[in-house]
Amino acid sequence: MRIAGKTVVITGAAGGIGSALARRFHAEGAAKMVLSDITAPEQLASELNAIAVATDVSNEDDVKALVQTAEQELGHVDLFCANAGIATGKGLDATPEQWAKSWEINVLAHVHSAKAALPQMLERGEGYLLHTASAAGLLISLGDAPYNVTKHGAVAFAEWLAAMYGGRGINVSVLCPQGVRTPMLMDGINAGDPAALAVANAGKILEPEEVAESVIEGLAAQRFLILPHPEVATFQQRKAANPDRWLHGVRKLMQAG
Repeated sequence: MRIAGKTVVITGAAGGIGSALARRFHAEGAAKMVLSDITAPEQLASELNAIAVATDVSNEDDVKALVQTAEQELGHVDLFCANAGIATGKGLDATPEQWAKSWEINVLAHVHSAKAALPQMLERGEGYLLHTASAAGLLISLGDAPYNVTKHGAVAFAEWLAAMYGGRGINVSVLCPQGVRTPMLMDGINAGDPAALAVANAGKILEPEEVAESVIEGLAAQRFLILPHPEVATFQQRKAANPDRWLHGVRKLMQAG
């Protein structure tokens, strides 16, 4: 997909990767965008001549309303970017509430948006879903058990969508970056969190704008896995080829962090 002339919806658009995607899509000539976050990103929307909507992506009715607004305002949605996500920084000490919230935002929000956006896309015979997951969804997030598990779920759901609807004009990509310079990672590094430091040791920390550039390239190629850190593909292959050796390497990385 080329973004020029396309209509786009982005959740989690208030900052980080979401706002970088919005600015990059605008530069590419997107026809119109709806930008959403838990608080409507009014300033960014004004800057980009977009529409701002407040959405709690963990609430299915909110997501339905977002898609309905987008379809009314844009006519149809060419690309839906399910980008919102959260981390907990917790392991076995994560509470049931933290597990539930991670599940609701990192997985079920993708389910809600697909259920809401797909009917019109299928009716038109074309559409694109971009789901932001994480390299953790292919590898591991050492310091955050709920994040690790739910990001694996996000990747699995994207795979299911691609298999089920790829033959009906629907393209699906899943974005799996490693370290990105956003508050989610940098706050942990600044606090000396071992898991965050392990991510920093694993590879280059990219700027959100670099991730957005990888998305432009991945969408143009209709690539299922969009990997801003190419080394993630190598790590994934090593994990599949020899899980025991890979886990040993992960433990050493954690100790180095």
